[in-house]
Amino acid sequence: MTDRFTATVPVPGTAEASISQRFPLAALLALAMTSFIAILAETLPAGLLPQIAHGLRISEVMTGQLVTVFAIGSILTAIPLTAMTSGWRRRKVLLLAVGGFLVFNTITALAPNYAVALASRFLAGMAAGLAWGLMAGYARRMVSVAQQGRAMAIAMIGTPLALSLGVPLGTLMGGVLGWRSIFGVMSGLAIILVAWILVAVPDYPGQKHGERPSIGQVFMTPGVRPILAVIVAWMLAHNILYTYIAPFLAPSGLRTRVDLVLLVYGVGSLAGIWLISQLIDRWLRKLVLGSIGAFALLVVALGIGMDSPAVIYISMAVWGVTFGGAGTLLQTASADAAGDGMDVAQAMVATIWNVAIAGGGMVGGVLLDGYGVTAFPWVMLALLLAALATAWFARRSFKPGRRTGGVVAGH
Repeated sequence: MTDRFTATVPVPGTAEASISQRFPLAALLALAMTSFIAILAETLPAGLLPQIAHGLRISEVMTGQLVTVFAIGSILTAIPLTAMTSGWRRRKVLLLAVGGFLVFNTITALAPNYAVALASRFLAGMAAGLAWGLMAGYARRMVSVAQQGRAMAIAMIGTPLALSLGVPLGTLMGGVLGWRSIFGVMSGLAIILVAWILVAVPDYPGQKHGERPSIGQVFMTPGVRPILAVIVAWMLAHNILYTYIAPFLAPSGLRTRVDLVLLVYGVGSLAGIWLISQLIDRWLRKLVLGSIGAFALLVVALGIGMDSPAVIYISMAVWGVTFGGAGTLLQTASADAAGDGMDVAQAMVATIWNVAIAGGGMVGGVLLDGYGVTAFPWVMLALLLAALATAWFARRSFKPGRRTGGVVAGH
């Protein structure tokens, strides 16, 4: 009898075997497009702050809450929605999430007032939470066990692409076309994605009632809690710097070159996710430890040389490389640890990730007001050392090869 971490081995001549011989790039890129739209929908209002504030006749502080309420929508609903839909067929749930982006981004584009915009943003956050809880398990089911890490890396590539290219491009287009048009463009992308999913993405059954572990069971599964703890510390450190990158660049004289600095970070992120995709199926634990350790070393460099443009640019590139594959690493680790509860575990990851985004803004704001940007690297270092220690001692949490599922033929 196999346990729940043992892969399904395709039998020659079966549908599973024929699927395993093909790498489903088109289907995985559809998932990447889903993550691209989710991240772009969440973060784009920050780049369009002045235009939205003027258009809705509100302050920029109030406009900023359009990002906050999106995150709250994901935090409050990702886990319960994922659990509620775990028995539904997978493509149906994916289409529901993408349909949510279509409907709620359209409502935002047409919003006559601030209240409607806030409500639509909260609902769009719910759609994002549902998508994040689905995609990792979906990607893993499309491929053989040996390819699951690579499949997840491709499915998650939409995140660094959205941050490094989508947000700057959307901000630029928003200045020319207007912010409502940009939300309309995102709705258009969602329409294209719906068609793409129907054509290219295979459908799989959900979990039967007796196979679905409860939220509590998943949380108590050995290995899951240390991964969530690592996410809190690592992502909090990341978001302190990412949220307040503009004031952090002031001592080096690069505050007016935030766009170029983030471009360097974005290119590094793309390199990082490519690197992770090549190595994750063999070296998951080493990659986690190496990524956190390298990030810790670069924040020491920033703490010593934050007034040097050369140090800033080199550090931004290294930061991007170490963080580009973080989502893939952590989602792979949580899915491995959770086994049959991987979808609920991914919803937990999405929830904790959004909490860290909000926490980075709050902690960074307190540090900025009370101590200035010189405190950032040392607080980040403490968080990263805590994450590194947790990952080091939690050997059951970052052990590669504990894979579940493999290819599934159930259309």
